[in-house]
Amino acid sequence: MLIATVSSRFAWYLMRASGFVALMLFTLTVVLGVVGVTRLQSKRWPRLVTGELHRRLALIATCFLALHIGTALLDSWVGLGWIGAVVPFFSKYRPAWVGLGVLAFDIVLAVMASSILRRQIGARLWRIVHWGTWMLWPIAVAHALGSGTDGAKGWGLAICLACIGSVGTALAWRVRWALTRRTSAPPARPTVDTLSRTPANA
Repeated sequence: MLIATVSSRFAWYLMRASGFVALMLFTLTVVLGVVGVTRLQSKRWPRLVTGELHRRLALIATCFLALHIGTALLDSWVGLGWIGAVVPFFSKYRPAWVGLGVLAFDIVLAVMASSILRRQIGARLWRIVHWGTWMLWPIAVAHALGSGTDGAKGWGLAICLACIGSVGTALAWRVRWALTRRTSAPPARPTVDTLSRTPANA
């Protein structure tokens, strides 16, 4: 009985820890995706390195997500089950909040499948599916806040707020960069039509 209790407690801690690590890594992936649009690069950090880091972080985050789901399947208190791991809102424990996590996992699976089949489905469809990561991240944050006892207080809340602040800062930086680029863009060259209307002795 004691061994079973310790094992169950260890699975719970491992499930929560792996979930928060996955959330932080996915947050870094989103941040890199946001600033990557601005072609952020330097001699030391070329865009190729930034793009590769983006992909590697996404892969590592997926591994921690798999660990998170695996421990959730082992935890009898959650009552997830194999069906509940892919079908949202099927859990016995806080079905709404856990269901959001399952929904985020389904989006991850869709993005991974589209990346593997990118050549077959085409770049346009891949891009549409890849934009699903914008839904994945806030859903994952909501899952972290509501599914556990430590998500709305203490270190769990601090991690969630740090993730929200990081993505918010990246978005603000991108908007500022876009506005600066627009205002500093050179004026458009006159068209042939405009030149033809200019008086000859003007």
